[in-house]
Amino acid sequence: MGSSWKINHDVNGLEFIEISNPLAEAKIGLQGAHVAWWRPKSSSEDVLWLSSNARYEKGRSIRGGVPICWPWFGDHPTDGNFCVHGFARVIPWQLIKVVDLKNGATQVSLKLKPTDEAKKQLTYNYDLELTITVGESLYLNLKTTNLSNHPFVISEGFHTYFYVSDIESIKVTGLENMVFSDKFANFNRDIQREPIKFSGPFDRVYTNTSNDCYIEDEKFNRVITIKKSNSDSTVIWTPWDKIANQMADMGKKDEWRRMVCVETANLLENSVVIYPDVSHSIATEYSVQEF
Repeated sequence: MGSSWKINHDVNGLEFIEISNPLAEAKIGLQGAHVAWWRPKSSSEDVLWLSSNARYEKGRSIRGGVPICWPWFGDHPTDGNFCVHGFARVIPWQLIKVVDLKNGATQVSLKLKPTDEAKKQLTYNYDLELTITVGESLYLNLKTTNLSNHPFVISEGFHTYFYVSDIESIKVTGLENMVFSDKFANFNRDIQREPIKFSGPFDRVYTNTSNDCYIEDEKFNRVITIKKSNSDSTVIWTPWDKIANQMADMGKKDEWRRMVCVETANLLENSVVIYPDVSHSIATEYSVQEF
């Protein structure tokens, strides 16, 4: 079977690129350059988590998949009226090209459209491109180019939701002995001594780490590998029941138990200064090994 792709519109007018090739299938929203779904043909379960009542609305982010956080991660540093995690995930992107690779994968290139909303929130000139390779692994490369005449600072990340058997039966490895800032402890810093296990709400930023991470899921008999490049922060997040129940788009009761966010990022002291006419890329790659 060969590769195919098409653009479909949903009932709200949002456009999605649907990809099928010998290695995998994927669905990518042109609003936010959002990988809503990806599954390699070799995987017996989904890899990305997508809420059953995610909102598919113009100007709103989709709960699940791979939201793009750019040009800031979390709240805007000075203006609380601006979109949390930046505007890149809620405005339209332009499809530049789709290429079939020799190994059977499909490469999609997208570029952020300079909308009025974006210009209000970021006044200097830049170029933002996302390359997505859909195959046995899912590879994303986000490239920022400074087209202005002065340096600027960004924070950024892939806020990826992974599908798991149960949040209390998995562990995340690769961040042992790393320093983290804990949102649920007044952002106090500590060191991660052991593999990460979950028994309540969890929201930590691990700084100064370029380590790859692994979601070890015994019930699904698999390990998800999260490789990263040009990323010195990793964010781990799960809301737990009380917070999840306050989020209208978090899915049905206990749906939150089937997800964990492991986010390839640059933020806090790892925010990036980009000089005029210079490009910076952050990249991540997801793969699954079943056993």
